[in-house]
Amino acid sequence: MSRIVYVNGDYLPEEEAKVSVFDRGFLFADGVYEVTSVLGGKLIDFDGHFKRLQRSLGELDMPAPAALDDLLEIHRALVTRNEIVDGLIYLQITRGAPADRDFAFPPEGTEPTVVLFTQSKPGLGESPQAKQGIKVISIEDIRWGRRDIKTVQLLYPSMGKMMAKKAGADDAWMVEDGLVTEGTSNNAYIVKDGKIITRNLGTEILHGITRAAVLRFAREAQMVVEERPFTIEEAKAADEAFFTSASAFVMPVVEIDGVSLGDGVPGVVASRLREIYLEESRKAAI
Repeated sequence: MSRIVYVNGDYLPEEEAKVSVFDRGFLFADGVYEVTSVLGGKLIDFDGHFKRLQRSLGELDMPAPAALDDLLEIHRALVTRNEIVDGLIYLQITRGAPADRDFAFPPEGTEPTVVLFTQSKPGLGESPQAKQGIKVISIEDIRWGRRDIKTVQLLYPSMGKMMAKKAGADDAWMVEDGLVTEGTSNNAYIVKDGKIITRNLGTEILHGITRAAVLRFAREAQMVVEERPFTIEEAKAADEAFFTSASAFVMPVVEIDGVSLGDGVPGVVASRLREIYLEESRKAAI
């Protein structure tokens, strides 16, 4: 059965879904997006993703196309129509499709383009990778300076993923001025002497929704959290490491640039945080 996607007010088979060749998302990467996980047919951290979406739109001076309740209804409809038990819902909003290509923003009143689609991921919460951990490499961070806005400008992160694959690793952590910023699609953490260390919020990194939840759960569990930049050398000398994202939740890292961390297996802190996050998120899912 073909997936049902949402495009500008219509639910369509994916083969029939179209956007204009003049859409600014296609021409200028002038758009934002969010990814919401689905576990057991319910949405994880939806309110947090909606609030970040509002922030991203505001930072780019783009009008919000719908209220929270409307977007929630669309998300739920796609879960039902596509029979998603575990999976992901991608939402992308662009500045729309004016009559022609122009660097200047389109006239006020131009309708934004709104697209949502699903990906079915059976067993999303029981990832085999989480049991064995992943390997990362470090690469130079050459992205634009407003990484706190979740835009569709994802070319360099995509290239970073391919650099990692070519090196026999799973992902890449980006480094700027000697300091780790974040992963290609995730927030980065190390653990040293029981202390969780992750970069503080700023324009250099995405304000992760999963990051916020995991740090809250860590503090509630009486774990020590230090929000500050760390170097790639610190990371290689750490007892353990992990990353967080909406689709991977908490993912242990067992190797950085060919250097094994700890015993070379997922550490106790990352493993426990993954358990807590999944347990609490399932309880709060809507």
